[in-house]
Order: sequence, then structure tokens, then C-alpha cells
Amino acid sequence: MMEGGACVRLSGAFLVVVAALAGCTAAPAKGRLSVELDFSEFPAVHTCDGADVSPELRIGGAEGAEALAIIMDDPDAPGGTFTHWVVWNLAPGDVPANLPKQGMVEAPVRAVQGLNDFGRVGYAGPCPPPGKPHRYFFRVYALDTLLELEPGASREELESAMKGHVLAYGEAVATYGRV
Repeated sequence: MMEGGACVRLSGAFLVVVAALAGCTAAPAKGRLSVELDFSEFPAVHTCDGADVSPELRIGGAEGAEALAIIMDDPDAPGGTFTHWVVWNLAPGDVPANLPKQGMVEAPVRAVQGLNDFGRVGYAGPCPPPGKPHRYFFRVYALDTLLELEPGASREELESAMKGHVLAYGEAVATYGRV
């Protein structure tokens, strides 16, 4: 993640503690992933105030994994945690920006996407009500298998399918607020 122009990696021990505190329902991770964004505050292009395209994620430490899964959510939403993105069966490694908003993605990478809490498939960026900035967590899981889930599956279905298959976990956090 970028902090004041310098790339910051969250420590692995911190990530495991955050995962436990966040109520991560997938099986406990055996390893740690590094997850990096180019920003600590969302640029408009990745939000409902801009083009609303998914950001690039740089992911390290997934060697030996069969696939990655990502859940992006906002724990500060007025009605409770709000899920913005559910994606799985990504090849281990970096995730390019601007994934198409469709269930089956063939390019620029192969992936399957589920429903967000807006009721749409694919990425839906930050769109908080005016007020204090919200935190957005990108929770990334390295898995030992490809998941047998249909496009459009829910977050709960993804979390259930991941149980017993998580090799490593990591996350990045960025904020966004509107006045």
C-alpha cells in the first residue's frame, strides 16, 4: 500500500491477528500473503464517483497455491459490513485493474465473480454516504484448489467453499469518504 509515496507492506503477524479479529470464516491460514495497493485513499476512478473500475492488487507469497480468492468489504457501512467484490479462481500473482463486470472473466486474467451487496456481479467501488471516510478491506486468500462455484455466487457461498482450502491470507486497506 502507498503511504506518503512509499510502498508499505503490512506485517504477516498483524495480518493473521486482523483476520481473526475480522471474523474471517474461512479456515485459518497457514501462511501469509503480501497485498499491496498503489494508494491508501481511493482515487475517484475506483469509486462510484468515477469510472468504478477495480484497482490493481500486487500479491506476493502465493507460491504453491492453485488459485486466489478476494473479498472486498466496507465494515463501516451504516447497515453493517457491506460486500463490494467477490472473486475467485484467479491465478496466483498480481491482479490487474479493470476486471470486466461479468461472472466468467477470460481476460486480462481468468476469474469467476460473484454478487456484491449492490446485487450486481463484479466489482462495485466505494460509494459511502457523506461523512467520515470508510475503510475498505481487500481480503485475499491463497487456496489449494479451484472452487466449484457458479458465477454470481454470494460471499457466504464463497466463504463456505473456501473452508479447509486456505493456504495463506493477506489484506490491504484503503479509505474513501464523500462530503
